[in-house]
Amino acid sequence: MRQSCHRLLEHQQAGGEEPPLYSPIDQISVVPEHVAREGGGKLTRYAPTEEDEATLRELLLSLQRQVSVMSMNLSAKLDDLQRGDRQLETTVALCEIRTQLQELTKSVESCQSEVSEVKRDMVAIKQELDTVQQVKEEIEELREYVDRLEEHSQRRKLRLLEQGLTFFLSYAILAAVLGMLQFGYNTGVINAPGKNIANFMKDVYKNRYGMDLHDDTVNRLYSIAVSIFAIGGMLGGFSGGMIANRFGRKGGLLLNNILGISGASLMGFTKISHCYELLIFGRFIIGVNCGLNTSLVPMYISEIAPLNLRGGLGTVNQLAVTVGLLLSQVLGIEQILGTDDGWPILLGLAICPAILQLILLPACPESPRYLLITRQWEEEARRALRRLRASNQVEEDIEEMRAEERAQQAEASISMRELLCSPTLRAPLLIGVVMQLSQQLSGINAVFYYSTILFTSSGLTDESAKFATMGIGAIMVGMTLVSLPLMDRTGRRTLHLYGLGGMFIFSIFITISFLIKEFFGYVQEMIDWMSYLSVVSTLSFVVFFAVGPGSIPWLITAELFSQGPRPSAMAIAVLVNWMANFVVGIGFPTMKALLENYTFLPFSVFLAIFWIFTYKKVPETKNKTFEEILALFRNSNGRDSFRDSRLYGSMMNCVNALEQQLPPPPPPAPVDEKHDSLSEQSSGGGEAGRPPPPLPPPRFPATGNV
Repeated sequence: MRQSCHRLLEHQQAGGEEPPLYSPIDQISVVPEHVAREGGGKLTRYAPTEEDEATLRELLLSLQRQVSVMSMNLSAKLDDLQRGDRQLETTVALCEIRTQLQELTKSVESCQSEVSEVKRDMVAIKQELDTVQQVKEEIEELREYVDRLEEHSQRRKLRLLEQGLTFFLSYAILAAVLGMLQFGYNTGVINAPGKNIANFMKDVYKNRYGMDLHDDTVNRLYSIAVSIFAIGGMLGGFSGGMIANRFGRKGGLLLNNILGISGASLMGFTKISHCYELLIFGRFIIGVNCGLNTSLVPMYISEIAPLNLRGGLGTVNQLAVTVGLLLSQVLGIEQILGTDDGWPILLGLAICPAILQLILLPACPESPRYLLITRQWEEEARRALRRLRASNQVEEDIEEMRAEERAQQAEASISMRELLCSPTLRAPLLIGVVMQLSQQLSGINAVFYYSTILFTSSGLTDESAKFATMGIGAIMVGMTLVSLPLMDRTGRRTLHLYGLGGMFIFSIFITISFLIKEFFGYVQEMIDWMSYLSVVSTLSFVVFFAVGPGSIPWLITAELFSQGPRPSAMAIAVLVNWMANFVVGIGFPTMKALLENYTFLPFSVFLAIFWIFTYKKVPETKNKTFEEILALFRNSNGRDSFRDSRLYGSMMNCVNALEQQLPPPPPPAPVDEKHDSLSEQSSGGGEAGRPPPPLPPPRFPATGNV
């Protein structure tokens, strides 16, 4: 062992490499209790010396140093190995980082491109905001301008409302309403001499064919003579719009008198010629004349009347009709012309209103609205207004007409087909048509045409029936005069509702009187009492007709439309009026034979329907200009803020002036070619009012490793 230790120390001192860990150690055997084995397998005790202990100690120290060196070497080796692994990982990591940096570079370049596009978008947005700001300023200017216009319009309207009735205006209205007098006269003139005309037809037929004419045939011929007047009225009323546009309101009335003279002459010479066909043809011609009058006269009066007098002067139409009715009834009594010899003169007197109008009307001016709006003759319109207003201050009227012209410029020459297809005009047209139907289907024409027969069937004598018929005409005249001041004070709609309601109630009373007379006909006192009830109910029925449905349909139909569609609308409304007139005239005898005591019950149903329609649909037109009335029927297609008719009327009044006074739009800012497509998309091809485009969504790549 000592030798082995010495060799190990020598080897370490000589600087040799470390021997294997097992070579010196394995050769050392430590014998417990210092026992040594001698030769022959015998163990002997060994006592170590101090030298051995020192050698062992040196050997242990050397081993410790060797372990320390080996540990250091191993640590160095491990560090080297670790440094090699880190370098490999770093290389891999650097490659990944380099790849990510390249992606990041691309993303940054994309971001730069996005930023450039955003900058261009921001430039476009700034331009849009500038435009919006300019539009906002223009809207503020527009609002202030509209407020000034509305204030100016109200002042002008107040001045228009202060206009009064002048002598020349009264003269022009008197000359014009002779046409409506003609209409009323020919409506009632056929009633009183009905039996005389029937006897004439029998005599003519017997002279021609040598045989008597059956009573049913006579009644049928008489009904044709009565109803063909309405057929002519249909034709005349339907052509009224065309005549009004081509020859003017005044010119059309003057030409229409040729028909009036012709028709009256034919009827007047009926008995001399012994030809009842001449009576029928004359009634047709005079019907055409009256149809034109019912279209032209309300149109003319509504266009020359001041704003505050338009309702009252429009009622003059019905006043003339009622005067004509009363005149025909008074002249038709037996004491005057209601005889076999006098009835041709009675019918021929229809020539007088036509001749009188031919004398008076040429001195009247043409309608200023027709001259200014339709013909564009401003100076002639000014001269006509100066004569009608008896003043040189006619600028308010001219401005109001110009406003109507601008408001209806797109519909200046509207045809009937366009009128029927127009959504804006369909509602007023429906109202005008229903108003005309409420006049004719109320049953009033049955009273006019067959009042004498109606009263006779109620128990009155023939003489009393004729005087009761005269009472109808007198009440019509009186109540129409009463309604003149009420028209512009109470309003058209209110009066029409009152009239329809009263007619409905008294039509029920007429039916009740007929029924009581039938069931209690054996009691003479009851018959007398029911006769009076029937007469009173019929006269009250006429009173309420004169209050509302008698005059308002003619007036309100002309008011509901402006200058452009007014002639066509009047033509359609008058055509419907005359058609209903014809249906009632030809159908009432048959309806009376079928329904007997319930004859007025269908009229009661119609009156209820018309009352509900008026309450729900008909607007009030009192003291409103034509463009304000038009604004009432405008749909809310982008115009909710203009529902107030006065504001909308003011807007319409000054559209052209507004276009002239507003500053021109600024020129568009120059943009580069790259921005052209973007600006086109953002501004919608130059459309104003489009909101700026939203910012484009981010297009950054999803780089989760960055």
